[in-house]
Amino acid sequence: MSASQSLGGPSRCGRVVGPSLDKIIKNAAWRKHSHLVSSCKSTLDKLESLSESETSPGDTQYPIPGLSSSDADYVLQPLFLALDSAYPKVVEPALECTFKLFSLGLICGEINRPDNSNASQSGVVFNMIDAICKSGGLGEEVIELGVLRVLLSAVRSPCILIRADSLIQIVRTCYNVYLGGVNGTNQICAKAVLAQIMTIVFTRVEEDSMDVFVKRVSVGELLEFTDKNLNEGNSIQISQNFINEIMEASEGVPLKPSSASPPPEVKNVHPPLPKAADETGTEEAGTGADGSKIREDGFLLFKNLCKLSMKFSSQQHPDDRILLRGKILSLELLKVVMDTGGSMWRMNERFLNAIKQYLCLSLLKNSALSAMAIFQLQCSIFMNLLSKFRSGLKKEIGMFFPMLILRVLENVLQPSFLQKMTVLNLLDKISQDPQIIIDIFVNYDCDVDASNIFERIVNGLLKTALGPPTGSTTALSPAQDITFRHESVKCLVSIIKSMGSWMDQQITIGDLDLAKTPESSSAAESHLILNGEEGNASDHELHPDVNSEFSDAATLEQRRAYKIELHKGISLFNRKTSKGIEFLISNKKIGSSPEQVALFLKNTAGLDETKIGDYLGEREEFPLKVMHAYVDSFNFKGMDFGEAIRFFLQGFRLPGEAQKIDRIMEKFAERYCKCNPSSFSSADTAYVLAYSVIMLNTDAHNNMVKDKMTKADFVRNNRGIDDGKDLPEEYLGALYDQIVKNEIKMNADSSAPQNKQANSFNRLLGLDGILNLVNWKQSEEKAVGANGLLIRHIQEQFKSNSRKSESVYHVVTDVAILRFMVEVCWGPMLAAFSVTLDQSDNRVATSQCLQGFRHAVHVTAVMGMQTQRDAFVTSVAKFTYLHCAGDMKQKNVDAVKAIISIAIEDGDHLYEAWEHILTCLSRIEHLQLLGEGAPSDATFFTSPNFETEEKAMKTLGFSSFKKGTLQNPAMVAVVRGSSYDSTSIGVNASAILTTEQINNFISNLNLLDQIGNFELNHVFAHSQRLNGEAIVAFVKALCKVSISELQSPTDPRVFGLTKIVEIAHYNMNRIRLVWSRIWNVLSDFFVSVGLSENLSVAIFAMDSLRQLAMKFLEREELANYNFQNEFLRPFVIVMQKSNTTEIRELIVRCISQMVLSRVSNVKSGWKSVFMVFTAAAADERKNIVLLAFETMEKIVREFFPYITETETMTFTDCVRCLLTFTNSRFNSDVSLNAIAFLRFCAVRLADGGLVCNKKSNVDGPSVVVANGISDLQDHTDNDDHVSFWNPLLSGLSKLTSDPRSAIRKSSLEVLFNILKDHGHLFSHTFWNSIFCSVIFPVYNLVSGKREMNLQEAHCSPSVSVHNEGSTWDSETYSVAAECLIDLFVTFFDVVRSQLPGVVSVLTEFIRSPVQGPASTGVAGLVRLTGDLGNRLSEEEWKEVFLCLKDAAMSTVPGFMKVLRTMNNIEVPHVSQPSADLESSSDHDLTNDEFDDDNLQTATYVVSRMKNHIAMQLLIVQVATDLYKKHQQSLSAASIKVLIELYSSIALHARDMNRESILLKKLQKACSILEISGPPMVHFENESFQNHLNFLQNLHIHGHFVHDEISLEQELVDACEKVLDIYLNCAGSVSTFHNSATLPAPNRKLPLSSARKEEIAARTSLVISALQGLAGLKKDSFRRYIPRFFHLLVDLVRSEHTSGEVQHALSNMFRSSVGQIIMD
Repeated sequence: MSASQSLGGPSRCGRVVGPSLDKIIKNAAWRKHSHLVSSCKSTLDKLESLSESETSPGDTQYPIPGLSSSDADYVLQPLFLALDSAYPKVVEPALECTFKLFSLGLICGEINRPDNSNASQSGVVFNMIDAICKSGGLGEEVIELGVLRVLLSAVRSPCILIRADSLIQIVRTCYNVYLGGVNGTNQICAKAVLAQIMTIVFTRVEEDSMDVFVKRVSVGELLEFTDKNLNEGNSIQISQNFINEIMEASEGVPLKPSSASPPPEVKNVHPPLPKAADETGTEEAGTGADGSKIREDGFLLFKNLCKLSMKFSSQQHPDDRILLRGKILSLELLKVVMDTGGSMWRMNERFLNAIKQYLCLSLLKNSALSAMAIFQLQCSIFMNLLSKFRSGLKKEIGMFFPMLILRVLENVLQPSFLQKMTVLNLLDKISQDPQIIIDIFVNYDCDVDASNIFERIVNGLLKTALGPPTGSTTALSPAQDITFRHESVKCLVSIIKSMGSWMDQQITIGDLDLAKTPESSSAAESHLILNGEEGNASDHELHPDVNSEFSDAATLEQRRAYKIELHKGISLFNRKTSKGIEFLISNKKIGSSPEQVALFLKNTAGLDETKIGDYLGEREEFPLKVMHAYVDSFNFKGMDFGEAIRFFLQGFRLPGEAQKIDRIMEKFAERYCKCNPSSFSSADTAYVLAYSVIMLNTDAHNNMVKDKMTKADFVRNNRGIDDGKDLPEEYLGALYDQIVKNEIKMNADSSAPQNKQANSFNRLLGLDGILNLVNWKQSEEKAVGANGLLIRHIQEQFKSNSRKSESVYHVVTDVAILRFMVEVCWGPMLAAFSVTLDQSDNRVATSQCLQGFRHAVHVTAVMGMQTQRDAFVTSVAKFTYLHCAGDMKQKNVDAVKAIISIAIEDGDHLYEAWEHILTCLSRIEHLQLLGEGAPSDATFFTSPNFETEEKAMKTLGFSSFKKGTLQNPAMVAVVRGSSYDSTSIGVNASAILTTEQINNFISNLNLLDQIGNFELNHVFAHSQRLNGEAIVAFVKALCKVSISELQSPTDPRVFGLTKIVEIAHYNMNRIRLVWSRIWNVLSDFFVSVGLSENLSVAIFAMDSLRQLAMKFLEREELANYNFQNEFLRPFVIVMQKSNTTEIRELIVRCISQMVLSRVSNVKSGWKSVFMVFTAAAADERKNIVLLAFETMEKIVREFFPYITETETMTFTDCVRCLLTFTNSRFNSDVSLNAIAFLRFCAVRLADGGLVCNKKSNVDGPSVVVANGISDLQDHTDNDDHVSFWNPLLSGLSKLTSDPRSAIRKSSLEVLFNILKDHGHLFSHTFWNSIFCSVIFPVYNLVSGKREMNLQEAHCSPSVSVHNEGSTWDSETYSVAAECLIDLFVTFFDVVRSQLPGVVSVLTEFIRSPVQGPASTGVAGLVRLTGDLGNRLSEEEWKEVFLCLKDAAMSTVPGFMKVLRTMNNIEVPHVSQPSADLESSSDHDLTNDEFDDDNLQTATYVVSRMKNHIAMQLLIVQVATDLYKKHQQSLSAASIKVLIELYSSIALHARDMNRESILLKKLQKACSILEISGPPMVHFENESFQNHLNFLQNLHIHGHFVHDEISLEQELVDACEKVLDIYLNCAGSVSTFHNSATLPAPNRKLPLSSARKEEIAARTSLVISALQGLAGLKKDSFRRYIPRFFHLLVDLVRSEHTSGEVQHALSNMFRSSVGQIIMD
């Protein structure tokens, strides 16, 4: 042992190599390997003397660090010889030694062919590698494993860079071991080693460094698709340990290649476009864009792998299984490479082009093979390309998607089960990456030139989910069909889930970006932060490609819309060509010129070639121009005629009609000759030949033609066509052969029959030629490579695609793109989920569908797509089967759970869809109650007709229900079920249920036990987390559901109503803006329900509202807010509108309870409280009025300060409420108390208790009273106090006309007491307002009634009118007058301007037809003037007397109109001369002269005359009294007014007395009616007597200057009128007046008794007149005597009843006339 340890000398290399050489010597055959043995011995000797020199780590100058190049070659030479010996016993220790050297890093440097100048030092190492590779073919198990171990350790060693051919050789060696290994374990190990080598190489390529962390391969994953049959028990574990051991053994200082590239993040920022590598591999190493050796080698290896995967079996060996295995292995290794690949492949143009030119070509060529493993590997590689490199492979992916995925997916009837499962699994992986789904839609479905891949995926999945159409034949077994259906639904669910995830991610990024500056992070970085997976970030998340650009949704929307419009036009063209062209031109998708239309027909994919031909052959003008432009767009220069016609007909199919063909060929011939002028002598030749060629093509290639045209026939048919000459026979023969051998056909004619939709999509992509290669029924030995021309064409297409500007890859971060995606996929998804959920009872499948519904609702709700959202929600709601619980299954219960999840997860965006969800929750609760045996809500709401049934329900309970004996109508309806939208019981609901139905229903109800109350209530409790908009929508929906519940005619329920209370409770603490919107909805709801015809429902609603209000009033409300008022408004509206006594009483009780229990919290709510009590005060029910007033009394007595604590205007509401109570007709006590409370309110108002002293320190001066005048002179109508006093005082003012005496008096007293007590607070302006709006209306109401009655009487004289003009009694009049006078006198200095109004009121009293008010008026006027005394100014006295005068004269016109009504009554003998009337005055009167109507009128006129005379005399009396008491205070103007007053009344009396005919009629009527007549003579005597007395008094006292008032003239005039009246009465006529007209009577008739009485009555008046005249001064008498002397003469001649007249007359003659005569 010690000897072996000492072998090899002191160096590290020696210690490894020595023992191995010793073993080689022992195992070698001396004769056969003598050279080897001697070499080993000499090397051992050499090692003993070698010592390691100091070298820098990683120095690649020498193969073995520490040894010179020659020494290293010397040491390694025996190992090379041993490896090259092909003798297993010698090879094995050599392999072991080499493995140690590589693993320990004792060999370093670049390994390549010795002729490579860069690797000249590694020649012996290269030879060793070469020898090792050759050793792999020895067929020994141990040797094979050793070779694999050494090769992997060599590649793994960071000290060795194995270059180009060496690397290829190593890979080829491992390949060979895999293909021909001695056992399965070795083959698996070889495969694992190859995979690990790929991982190592391309990890280094990615980093461009030898020092990288390498991921170990998983052997189990490598056997995913193939080679499972190689597993010999524990082969997988053995292979995995084998790989792990090699990977763990590697160590050493990493090599730094001499031409290593700069760091990747600095390099290739803008790489130049490299020269594309051709497929022959002729480009030299080191000519790449970056010159990196590591990447050069990786590129070469990748290219070789791709070529290896494209090898096909030869025709001699069609069943070459080894070749197939090698192809599969190369594809597996390419999959490993793509798994390892990262951003470098996207950033580096060379590698990206390698994928396009080599890998994509490999996928294309292998796509025709039917081997399942190849297809699976292709799909896996495609998945890698899609997830990592899609930004650089847009066109390639657009081609492979339909070819690999969609074709299999859309094959519903005859698919390969394994292929389709592979595709479905692939789609499932794709759909789990949200960004891939979005990118596919953005770059293909929104690209005009691309297929709608996303749409086809979704529709294909829908077809698969629905299964083969009914009646069609399919190769699938039922189990396979169900598997397909479930997998396709799973994919659809993943798609919509990914859309939701991407949406949430973008929204989150948007929220994050709000907190950042726009420059702080790019969208790509945000993607990485939120979505990038470890080491496998999706394509553009890490490094946005140089040819990708970020697009906004608006641009994509335009592109998508353009594409849809274009496809619509194409589809229309394919049905009706002219319509399609018109549509496209009108929508500006193509130009309107023939040239533009021709280019469209020539270049647009998707057009039907037959339709193109038909259109080009049309004879109309525009299509003809288009055809000419179409043909002229071809350039046939230099083309052979046959080649030209073939080229021309590639784009369309010739129409079948000969005339159309003729037109097209004619134009073709013209164009061909124009391009080739020397070809034919004329265009006619070309035209005939073209037609002949078409006929030949049809004849040669149509199977229906039996007798084919020969070459001679063709030549003969075309003789003489060249201007009468023949074309060369050789030319025609060659043309014939060309046509017969190769049919002229369109590009699409070679495609296999496909369904119409697939055809259109393939044409859109230009995939017809590609897909023609792919025949899914081909055997694997038939190589597509045979069609080299087509493959080369596609390869060129791959190359050119990368340079096209339209291949720009679009990246979108705007979530608005989801709208367009949803528009595409929501219909198919809804159909797939619904059908599967309906037809399948598989728990997994139904669970998937419900998940899909949930994600779909999430996306559509957040995106605000109302129609789609509601469709999904409605579908889930219908699948709950809650509307027909008898058919319920577990999947329906799962649907209920899904509904609840939707409500909780997406509640913020459901809006109108809440109604469906809440309806479901309502039905769940209903069914659960039924399951518990609880009585239905209808028990409490139905009429007494159902009492017996309800009792039965309560007594039987659930136990009887389970036995099926309960036949409640509501129960029957639930068990029988109805439509989803039904809310009422069906027609047959009354039918008896069977026991089986009941038992089935019970078992289904037991399923609902899975949904507890917690889940139900969680939805409502969760409402407090909804945003502001969502909670309003939620409440609206809940109200709607609740109303539909309550309105059910058979089964009203309160579930929704109770939940509304809960919701309001949960959300009461929301901000005021949101809560206000919520309450607007709830308020309308409570009003609607509160006015329900169902009393119990309304009571329940009002009680619920009370609960909420009590809770709400616990919250504090700040001043000047109005929300409490809004909250309580439903009570007010229902109180005002409800016709139900119970509801109104309940509201009053609720409000009372709330106020009394929460009085300190009520703020703005007082307004609603008083409005409720106001409505209650006017109620028709006494108990409601009393109940309301009881609370009102308590509020005013105990809680008055709270009323105006924060809102002073509530005082007005309180006053209005109390005023309404004063009008209560049920109880006078209520009214009187209300009036008393009004006085209390006035006291509080006067004390300043309303405004809370809020202005006391700022702008509210304290009230100072001086001489009864307040300093508040600046009050306006807008002032706070005015606005408070007005309603209070006005209300009391109106109350004074109440029909109840006690109320009138009380209100009158309270009104004036308030004014008197608090009048000192009022300004002059406000006092004026009070008189106008409060005080005077009190009296106007009374007088107004009287005037109204008078007016009625004027219009209808026959109506009997009582003397009482108002409802006031004498006492009330007295009180009213006293109050007014007291108030006026008290505040006279402030209100003196109202004197005329006050006097007018008193004179109105005087004018009253009733004695009481008239006396009151007189006394009042006397008292008023007496109390004021000297305080009245001269002008004010004049105002008083003017009022009296106006009072006297204003009634005269009306009275005279009444008097004139007697003119219409005809009475016999009354129209005679006065002498005859005298003679027949007092006898022969009968009732026949008056009918009843006339008597009634006469009675009324007599009554009015008496009242009028009394009123006139009363005014005279008042005037006289006032004059006597205050004559010293009166001015001349006042005296003048008094004179006019007396004079006007006296003249009025005289005029009335002269109406002799009217008076006679009235006398007759009075005689018949036996009533006294009107005192006309008395009226006249009194008025003149007072007039004379007043004038004589003035004359005697002489206080006034006679110049201002002609007093003597007035006196003489009055006396003259008195004498004249007396003389007329006595029957004497003044001679002075009548001498010229009437002859003097010869004899005088004796006076009648009536005349004598009248003369006697007038005697005193005449005596006063004579005395007045006699009292004139001498000069005055002399001046005036000519006016009345003739009267004195007539007076002498007249007959008198008394000697006093003669006595007075003689005195006058003696004293006055006599003196004049004597002088």
